[in-house]
Amino acid sequence: MAVHTKHPVAARPGPPVREKTGHLLLRAWCIFVLASMLASVGWVNVLGDAGAGVLMISAGVVSVIAWVVIRPPFQWRRLPWFAVAYVAWAALSLTWSAWLGTSVLTWLLLALTSLQGLFVAAMLTWREIVRAVASALKWVLGLSLLFELAVSLFVQGPLLPGFVLPDPNVDYDPIVYWSRDNLFDGGRLQGLMGNANLLGPVALLGIIVFAIRFAARAPRRVLLIGWIALAAFLYVRAASATAFLAGVLALIVLITVLLMRRTRRPGERTRWYIAYAVIAIGGGLALWFFRDALFRAVGRESDLTGRQGIWQAVLERANERPVVGWGFATPWLPSEPLFDRWIVDHGETVMQAHNMWLDVYLQLGIIGVVIFAAALLAFIWRAWFFAVDRPRWDLRADRPYSPLTLLPTLVGAILLVQGVAESTPLLMWGWMFLVMLGGKIKQTPHVGVGPTERSLAIERGELMLDTLRTENPRPRGRVAAPAGAPATDAVTDPAAGRRAPGTAAPGTDAKPAP
Repeated sequence: MAVHTKHPVAARPGPPVREKTGHLLLRAWCIFVLASMLASVGWVNVLGDAGAGVLMISAGVVSVIAWVVIRPPFQWRRLPWFAVAYVAWAALSLTWSAWLGTSVLTWLLLALTSLQGLFVAAMLTWREIVRAVASALKWVLGLSLLFELAVSLFVQGPLLPGFVLPDPNVDYDPIVYWSRDNLFDGGRLQGLMGNANLLGPVALLGIIVFAIRFAARAPRRVLLIGWIALAAFLYVRAASATAFLAGVLALIVLITVLLMRRTRRPGERTRWYIAYAVIAIGGGLALWFFRDALFRAVGRESDLTGRQGIWQAVLERANERPVVGWGFATPWLPSEPLFDRWIVDHGETVMQAHNMWLDVYLQLGIIGVVIFAAALLAFIWRAWFFAVDRPRWDLRADRPYSPLTLLPTLVGAILLVQGVAESTPLLMWGWMFLVMLGGKIKQTPHVGVGPTERSLAIERGELMLDTLRTENPRPRGRVAAPAGAPATDAVTDPAAGRRAPGTAAPGTDAKPAP
């Protein structure tokens, strides 16, 4: 006769899964690396060129050591090969570079940035990457606001890099200021970067990442609303026309992705693609023919604040070596005689072409442009289908979409627009995110699925709990007993202090079933 047991057959309760101290330190290091890249020239303003260079090299050495020690599962055959080819072609350009010293230093910066992108992608899961990026953005945006507040309260005037007070007897151009003391007078804020055109895209990225975390039901969602408000405040006060246009494109991409996710038949997406192609062509033509009115509306000249003159000078030099270029140099170092006082804006030597395509053409020629275009297109292509395709690796076709999959394609939208008027996507956080997210998509095309996500030899918090609940659910119904033992009912109610039907309370005798 079957007998109901007085003891549950589930696993003995234990403490909640917690992350090891080593993994907490690893994630903290990844946050520092991401924050350093997002702050970009902020380190130069604080430590100077030499100090920032030493910091970058030291950070790269630490990451290499951590990678060798931890040895996470990584599929070397699934690297972002077009990005690797761009780095290799830049290295090869050292053989014909017209500015060899600059090429060596800037290529080392490019290689370290690429290494850090692959390092973060290899060490963290998708959930942890988004979480780490959010934490890094909190540090950068929070410190930017505190910096501007400190300048307004204590300095009460402009501040030069290195915490140097301006000489009252010298007439400085505002472009050289680290902070212009504009927090309370409504002017443009520059943050730790000392450049509103660098702060604006980072603030936009903050809005996107915090919103994704909110949609993914991350803990402390009320605080996330506050961080979204802070990022939006800095985004508006940076008043970067490039960042505003990037925000518009990111919004269009987001709406398109959500519409694509609602399609049920194969032909539906084709209609949306045609419609958006028509809208894109029409929008491009309208932007070109009505550019004067549009740029006046955002407080900019139709030549993008003097950039057309810079582009013309860059094209003239680039056309002298159109195939392989003059040699890698991102950014242009003013210490190089060929760059020093070559193009001057507001009395300062220009350090970039203010267009990533022209910069690549100048440095690496048509071949470099083709390789870079392939790397960017490969990233955008994978990021797009990573966002619009339902996660599927078997016959099941009803798995829910993850908000985390929106991040790569929205980052791609920012980089595309920013690259029109800036060269920053070629270095620091722009290039790092292209390598990091592009490499992560190739390594792990599904959030939380695959050997890279599940077989890391380090404990995780929410991912491990989700895995345990998914792969090891509590048994339901009657459980087969060993030979000679009575069958038992499984405990299916996880609530503390509550017994599942058919179980006896601890300390009581079992009774036969009626």
